[in-house]
Amino acid sequence: MKLSLGFSPCPNDTFIFDALVNGKIDTEGLEFEPVLEDVQTLNAWAAEGKLDVTKLSFPALFNQVSRYSILNSGSALGKGVGPLLIARKAIDEAEVENCRIAIPGENTTAHFLLNYTFPNAKNKSVMLFSEIENAVLKGDVDLGVIIHENRFTYQQKGLHKICDLGEIWESRENVPIPLGCIAVKRKLPIDVQQRVDLLIKKSLEYAFQHYPQLSSYVSKHAQTMEEEVMRKHIELYVNNYSLDLGEDGKAAIRKLHGVYLRNNGQQKTGDLFISK
Repeated sequence: MKLSLGFSPCPNDTFIFDALVNGKIDTEGLEFEPVLEDVQTLNAWAAEGKLDVTKLSFPALFNQVSRYSILNSGSALGKGVGPLLIARKAIDEAEVENCRIAIPGENTTAHFLLNYTFPNAKNKSVMLFSEIENAVLKGDVDLGVIIHENRFTYQQKGLHKICDLGEIWESRENVPIPLGCIAVKRKLPIDVQQRVDLLIKKSLEYAFQHYPQLSSYVSKHAQTMEEEVMRKHIELYVNNYSLDLGEDGKAAIRKLHGVYLRNNGQQKTGDLFISK
């Protein structure tokens, strides 16, 4: 069986999926067709059910629970991993809601956390995550919500952190911040969903066994990123929750889901996770 598999070209995702899509582990009769896109594109495609297995921001997944379930492996969540709100110069947090703010996608966890922290901030522009730093530098926007490797590069460009949106969530809710998950189509046979889940875990275990070596697959897709930044990226976003969510990880996701539903006036419908 051939399955389409969507994930981002960022080091944390290519690190996880390298062994799976490049024949470094036994895929047990399953064939994966990788589709590498930015997370906002993957989020948008989920509404169409375009891919069989896909990386998604959690708000995008919450909008598609009738179509996709969360796998136990492949997720990004933890403490100290959240998006940052940055500016060209230091400003008071009380002024944030009056500013023009760039966000990396409507249905991203980054946007959810901005709304969670600054519910009255309305002047927002959606941009590709890699363009946000420059938009702030050029004055196209006053503030930017940055994710991925930009967390390690904004200071080099003279930008200032206004606040850590993930840290605010953690302090208020006392759970890790769920950033993104790997989701599978519910209509696939349960045994196939479970095999995919196990294979992603095996792929990541293979990557951990060979770390700190970085494969050419990771380096190729990271393009101009320095090797040190690639490793920082992997070490920040790939952890034990990526191997298996466990009960702590699932509890954090359910907490995020509950807040999301409450903020959007929605009712809970069905479980989020695949059957074991």
